[in-house]
Amino acid sequence: MRSIWNGAISFGLVSIPIKLVNATESRSVSFRQIHTEDGGRVRYKKVCELDGQEVAAAEIGKAYEEADGTMIPITDEDLAALPLPTAKTIEIVAFVAAGDIDPLQMEAAYYLSANGVPAAKPYTLLREALKRSDKVAVAKFALRGRERLGMLRVVDDVIAMHGLLWPDEIRAPEGVAPETPVTVRDAELDLADALMATLGEVDLDTLHDDYRTAVEEMIAAKAEGGEAVAPPTPGEEGGGQVIDLMAALENSVRAAKEARGEDAEVTELKPRTRAAKKTTPAKKTTAKKTPAKKTTARKAAETKAPAKKTSRKRPA
Repeated sequence: MRSIWNGAISFGLVSIPIKLVNATESRSVSFRQIHTEDGGRVRYKKVCELDGQEVAAAEIGKAYEEADGTMIPITDEDLAALPLPTAKTIEIVAFVAAGDIDPLQMEAAYYLSANGVPAAKPYTLLREALKRSDKVAVAKFALRGRERLGMLRVVDDVIAMHGLLWPDEIRAPEGVAPETPVTVRDAELDLADALMATLGEVDLDTLHDDYRTAVEEMIAAKAEGGEAVAPPTPGEEGGGQVIDLMAALENSVRAAKEARGEDAEVTELKPRTRAAKKTTPAKKTTAKKTPAKKTTARKAAETKAPAKKTSRKRPA
């Protein structure tokens, strides 16, 4: 693999010469823009706004635009003269637990390769130290004209580095959570747990990009005969509001079990048993009210009885 940056890891007073290699690659299908009338390629030209002339890449420089539109030219020599200690160094500043790094901060991933035979020993030392400590290294480095934050960890027998966003580049999730108060019942959580357990784990290596495959098949079909691929048969619309959440969860559990070749019965789930237990106290409360009605009837009977005896004695 071709290196994109050469420098060194600064590990205290230890310097480890390394090469930076991209750890990922894009597999998405790319398209070109064309003129729909004749199929001609549409290209972009870089034109100067002042004279209207097309500008070659060698004649294009950098500038900082101020609020009033004034352009301040910045040369490569200006940037190279900045006092940036991480210009050619990945400077380790701390070792932390991997859980302390917010996944929202993670960007591109790189492999760090030992550059030369003398670098093998200190490289291996850092790798084994990271393994034994079960921690990751937080580092600062400069790449593509700016200083960045990185996280070093061990992947197999290689030190990998993830570019990290600076903490102030992460937005707070304001106004994202549902504003309407929602109560989730234990029965619904139990069904969600059952669905999670039914789906189980997955080998990430078995997952693939179905959309990319469909695009490639469509391109191949059009290249052979120039015929478009027939649209898929419309199925049930999704993405709408779930009216019966419990039924949707039960159907999801049943479908997941059928997909895994398991028994699709969902009759022994805990939610229904719990719901029955919750209604029991209400029945007991109703039963307690019954004696009160009987007592009222008895008192009424006792009150009427003396009145009848008194009316019989008066004729005598």
